[in-house]
Amino acid sequence: MNPSGSVKDRAVRAMLLDGIARGLLTREKTIIDATSGNSGIAYAMFGASLGYRVKLFMPSNSSPERKRIITSYGAEIVPTDPLEGADGAFLAVRDAVARDARQYYYADQYNNPANPEAHYSGTGGEIWKQSAGSVTHFISGMGTSGTFMGVSRRLKTENPAIRTVAVQPASPLHGIEGTKHMASALKPGILDESIEDGVIAVTTEEAYAMTRRLAREEGLFVGISSGANVAAALRLAETLDRNAVLVTILCDNGSRYMSDSFWENTVSGDGDKI
Repeated sequence: MNPSGSVKDRAVRAMLLDGIARGLLTREKTIIDATSGNSGIAYAMFGASLGYRVKLFMPSNSSPERKRIITSYGAEIVPTDPLEGADGAFLAVRDAVARDARQYYYADQYNNPANPEAHYSGTGGEIWKQSAGSVTHFISGMGTSGTFMGVSRRLKTENPAIRTVAVQPASPLHGIEGTKHMASALKPGILDESIEDGVIAVTTEEAYAMTRRLAREEGLFVGISSGANVAAALRLAETLDRNAVLVTILCDNGSRYMSDSFWENTVSGDGDKI
């Protein structure tokens, strides 16, 4: 149900419809935001289908596949410093909007309450319904934190006993696209860490290995953040009762990471395959 190929379709749809409903997004304005890729693809898709111009600030080292998809929809990319990552793109777009706010609809996915609301009313409700109310644990990584916050709030509304666990990269310097190491990053305004019942740190190598495994053993061709989520979910599952029902999110498909070298097995210094 995510036509551009990632869970970000839900949040972007909600933010754009909210902007239209409140008169903030008009035909004269350009949709603008920072992205590491998936939200940008969703903005570009919806912009094309609804007839709006789209301008996206994006780290220049984002995968060529994501850039190509975005420009294929007709959106404009403004490259930002790769060393500053998603935070650098966020700061750059904020400066651009400050210089001329009148020409833009700044969706601001890191601070827009419509982002988690899309997952509260949508994704979280679907998980509750499709698990027939049996879910006991929810675990997911965080970029904007919209998916984690919205789903967690909805599930805890349905059953306060449900535990929600965040997945984060183990290091500030990591290769898990779309996720933040919150201790070293600009924290999204929509993030409320009090809703977390725990945090599991995943290394880039664990995420890569699980992403390959999901493709080769399960037939699930997904992206790196999905691999991180499953790696953390399996680690959490080892600590739980056998009757627990654990849910995670496979955020996007693997086609937008095809140029990444991690798809090929590599060998570490001690001879182990990673």
